[in-house]
Amino acid sequence: MERLMRWVAFVVGGLLLVVSVKAQLAPHPQSVLFENVRIFDGQSAQLSTPKHVLVEGNKITRISSQPIEVMPSLNAVVIQGEGRTLMPGLIDAHWHAMLATVSVPQLLTADVGYINLRAAQEAERTLMRGFTSVRDLSGPVFGLKKAIDEGIVAGPRIWPSGAMISQTGGHGDFRMRYEVPAANNAGLSRGESLNGGVIADGVAEVRKRVREQLMLGASQIKLAAGGGVSSAYDPIDVAQYSEEEFRAAVDAADNWGTYVTVHAYTPKAIQTAINAGVKVIEHGQLMDEATAQLMAEKGVWLSGQAFLANEYSNPTQGEAKVKQQQVAQGTDNAFKLAKQYGLKVAWGTDILFNPAMTKNQGAILTTMTKWYTPAEVLSMATSGNAALLALSGKRSPYQGKLGVIEEDAIADILLVEGNPLENLDLIAEPDAHFVVIMKNGKIYKNTSETTGY
Repeated sequence: MERLMRWVAFVVGGLLLVVSVKAQLAPHPQSVLFENVRIFDGQSAQLSTPKHVLVEGNKITRISSQPIEVMPSLNAVVIQGEGRTLMPGLIDAHWHAMLATVSVPQLLTADVGYINLRAAQEAERTLMRGFTSVRDLSGPVFGLKKAIDEGIVAGPRIWPSGAMISQTGGHGDFRMRYEVPAANNAGLSRGESLNGGVIADGVAEVRKRVREQLMLGASQIKLAAGGGVSSAYDPIDVAQYSEEEFRAAVDAADNWGTYVTVHAYTPKAIQTAINAGVKVIEHGQLMDEATAQLMAEKGVWLSGQAFLANEYSNPTQGEAKVKQQQVAQGTDNAFKLAKQYGLKVAWGTDILFNPAMTKNQGAILTTMTKWYTPAEVLSMATSGNAALLALSGKRSPYQGKLGVIEEDAIADILLVEGNPLENLDLIAEPDAHFVVIMKNGKIYKNTSETTGY
């Protein structure tokens, strides 16, 4: 027995020695040194003078105008910037990671596995367009987000809302007419069973549906406050939900330390939501001056989209086309009011049910120059949108400073060929102009001259 015990001790000691040696030989988490870059920091109107930027792990640890020496043990990758622009990763504050990838008929009939595979493919394409973070404003993306976070598929960080909550006949009601009237014990519709959108009427039901999405992992809650272009039954001008119903959602979200945003175009829809404590308005194209003034007084965000009658409009027909034209006609006035009253403005694309349009994500951002300078547009899509994401507080799935190039910020970084502050169209062609795409300190694309240190 004594001999056996000595043998066991010898084996265990040997194993511990091997583990210790392997730990000492294990490479340091990859460091990346960007040399000779000009920085757009996410806020300034001009690029910096030539700088050097060191990334260690997932953080920017040093920015210097002097060369940065790194220890060989850091296993650093050195990227020659050659005067290119280093900027934060882009953020889309109104994205549909799942629902952008399929048409309405596909959503309502296709196999769920097929829809998820399409979404995973599009997630990687989204990242390769330079969008390192997205705020998902309805759709069953919890599984996709988990797969991205675990490294199973490549994609942006996702702030998920889960299902959009809608009243009967509202913007999120995609039932067929033959399903109405529904029995009290009727099963879930296809859209509800997918958790794409759920129907809730009355204070108690709204509260319950909000709590369900929070249980699933929602970082913010979305309700439909008015009519929409893509929904079949509700005209643009209708207001949806009462102030009491909105307040039930706001209270439930506030108990979890987060907030409610609403889909709304018209003054009545927007004002009712704000009076109940809603913090963000999605769209707002048909707002009036009194509504803009109320938003300014309450500090409410406008999450705006450049809905214009251009090549980036969804093909529509019939009543949907009429509604789309109403929205497009109001877009210019909405952004003018936002500027006049100094509203906090975020930006997003809101590409929905049109997989052929997702490739234009960056190009749609460039159309914001109708109202803002290129520097303002880029600030909006980086540090500005990051400030909106921060409203989720402790429910934010990713903690740390985003949307800026600063020491101690998360290393979501683009290296761009050219100066996007002078030519914003560079953003519209990421394949040609994005030399490096980095998310969380990991390089996903690199076509630069690279050396080891």
